[in-house]
Amino acid sequence: MSESVEGKVCSGCKRELPLGSFAFDRNRADGLQVRCRECVAEYGATYYRRRQEALGKSVREKVEVPSGHKLCRSCGEIKPQSEWHRNSSASDGLSTRCKACRAVQGRAGHLKRKYGITEAERDDMVASQAGVCTICLKAPAVHVDHCHETGRVRGVLCFNCNAALGLLGDDPDALRRAIAYLEGNAWKPTLVAPGVYQLPS
Repeated sequence: MSESVEGKVCSGCKRELPLGSFAFDRNRADGLQVRCRECVAEYGATYYRRRQEALGKSVREKVEVPSGHKLCRSCGEIKPQSEWHRNSSASDGLSTRCKACRAVQGRAGHLKRKYGITEAERDDMVASQAGVCTICLKAPAVHVDHCHETGRVRGVLCFNCNAALGLLGDDPDALRRAIAYLEGNAWKPTLVAPGVYQLPS
């Protein structure tokens, strides 16, 4: 293996490279590793891949990403950096997932945390309701309704019906009084004798 003052031949790729292309190794006579940094990195990646595959784990393929872009590991798309939220603790200053993937995973996480259901379960409920609110039977079912005492999910309602239940405090008696009021029973005077009306108490 020939060596010169300016460079050294890598035992891996057999190229003569500048001394700066080799990492330090105090156990060697010249104080440098026998393989260049590129060969060491490639060997390390190959060793890591083999070790992960032996453990039954998958290893991500390295993807070339143009400048000003980033690869989203969730959707697998390369997107401009404007499609990412900022994250000061990350090495590149950007979030690990693109904005679209974060929105999808955020909704799924909200359903699981608050209601204990998955998106698929919610979609099954909406399908069983023919896609409409179970109270008004007109508006699209988009809001998960649950009992505030037990936490049990009751169905999927439209915004107005879900808000109405919440404003009435999920109280069946209040709902009955509201129905009676709408039907006119609560405020109409009752005829008790000819010409004699009893006002509601």
